[in-house]
Amino acid sequence: MQCMIRCAEAHSQSGILALAVSESVLSKPRIHIGVGPELKPFPNKCRHCEPAPCQEACMPGAIRSEGGLKVVDMDRCIGCGMCGMVCPYFAIRYYPAAQASAHGPVAIKCDGCRHRVAAGKIPACVEACVTGALSFEDVNEHMNQGVNRLAGAALGVSA
Repeated sequence: MQCMIRCAEAHSQSGILALAVSESVLSKPRIHIGVGPELKPFPNKCRHCEPAPCQEACMPGAIRSEGGLKVVDMDRCIGCGMCGMVCPYFAIRYYPAAQASAHGPVAIKCDGCRHRVAAGKIPACVEACVTGALSFEDVNEHMNQGVNRLAGAALGVSA
């Protein structure tokens, strides 16, 4: 749950939790905790697919690719829900957003905390994750580490 709170805080107007709770439009998290196998919590967020069904279904062209991420232009989003209907991970929600010029609900999804990453930080959800379930790294490096752990386990060596 810390990841959801920190995500909403990072996307709030103030960027400060104590102030964010009193903003006129409350920020919403871009990551959600669902229930996985054996009723264990599972963090769910946008996988930034390539090709992205949400981007292809977006009639006003509000979803675009930016540095490998799929981001929503909230000023172009009309809140039609087409992107959410085709998202295979159910990672898109619809809420009013302070960053949008319109006051109706718009598509809200993970943007990889691109504003934080540009400032040399890691995404808020990863920073807040106390279980280590989330990481921010090159996917190939992550896979190599997994292979090394499996190989070590097969040989009886701890990694």
